Amino acid sequence: MTTTTVPAQRTRSAAALSVLGADLTVPVSSGELVPYANLDYAASAPCLRPVRDAIDAALPAYSSVHRGAGYASQLTTQRYEQARHSVRAFAGAREDDAVIFTRNTTDAMNLLSGALPPYTTVVVFETEHHAALLPWQRGHRVVRLAAPRSPAEAVAAARQALSTGPVGSRLLAVTAASNVTGELWPIAELARVAHEAGARIVVDAAQLAPHRPLEIAALDLDYVAFSGHKLYAPFGAGVLIGRPDWLSAAEPYLYGGGASRNVTSDVEWHEDPEQRHEAGTPNVLGALALAAACDALTATGWDSLIAEEERLLARLRTGLAEIPGVRELTLWDEQPRVGIVSFVVDGWTAREVAEKLSSDHAIGVRDGKFCAHPFVRHLLGAPDTDPATEPGGSGCGTAGTATAIRASFGVGTQEEHIDRLLLALHQIATTTPA
Repeated sequence: MTTTTVPAQRTRSAAALSVLGADLTVPVSSGELVPYANLDYAASAPCLRPVRDAIDAALPAYSSVHRGAGYASQLTTQRYEQARHSVRAFAGAREDDAVIFTRNTTDAMNLLSGALPPYTTVVVFETEHHAALLPWQRGHRVVRLAAPRSPAEAVAAARQALSTGPVGSRLLAVTAASNVTGELWPIAELARVAHEAGARIVVDAAQLAPHRPLEIAALDLDYVAFSGHKLYAPFGAGVLIGRPDWLSAAEPYLYGGGASRNVTSDVEWHEDPEQRHEAGTPNVLGALALAAACDALTATGWDSLIAEEERLLARLRTGLAEIPGVRELTLWDEQPRVGIVSFVVDGWTAREVAEKLSSDHAIGVRDGKFCAHPFVRHLLGAPDTDPATEPGGSGCGTAGTATAIRASFGVGTQEEHIDRLLLALHQIATTTPA
């Protein structure tokens, strides 16, 4: 695969980045319009202005990619392939790593599942988002590990499972940052024990990529997946990045044009994994948006982004700890984390709190089990089957009692948003539900 060098870009302060919707006002129960406090970034982050600008610039010449001789087609193809290079550089990937555009992290993990050698043993913790927990159930042996009590226990459990598993190909699937607690997982150590056992590792970086730099080559990760809609690029694209051998040997993810090299009475498929697994006309604008977000975050520099996030995170967690009846959900003590905090309020269901925050205070948070049902039940001490949640709610579990509230933030979040949430929660926690 051809690579190009991405030019070095000037470092800016975090304040130079802005998001669309920062001036949004919404109605509250009193009838007035109030500035919206969006604290639901972990579900879908708002769009960065540089992302919108990149799409606006590309639309006038938008055309098909890879097979057109016209100027617009050639230009769009060039932009699409440059997007691949931008994403590769952002992720710190190896030069020969495949960069396959997908719909999202779930799509990327399902693509990889289909590319695993037959009867691969997949080791996965119950703490995973469903995107990394469920795709392996099609034709593979799955070893599900209990929630570890410490990062060291996570490493030890993975080592034990990989070293005693069946002979054959093995894969460790793990998150980089929890979408429930925001806690960072020891992916460097987990990659090391996987490779010591002759296995590979795939990392769900959906929640890490918007908050911390990715270093695929430096950490020796085999595969990484993340989503544009969590990375300030809400145009329906994600990516799978990783070693090309399994991907080149696998059946194409979709059968169709682009993946096929020659079609007679039989079909010859492209060996290049980026062509082999991107059949049909790709989501060109989604790829360009994802690349623009990667470029913008890289140009800004991570130091200022991380410093501001950690300041707001400390303010939020300290404030929550001071409100009677509010309990933060954590797996490990004192573990570094990104801007995601989940909690419960005594006497209130998660849905009641979320609705009151929205209707009375113009605050948007998430409630439910966050597409991580086993993990949330573990944190809440709930049974594996919670009849109160079924039927009803979405696939991410918004009904019943075994649910929590999640506040998450990033670029564009203001201190006033955090303070407004804390004040509202104090009011809610000290009153009785209607």
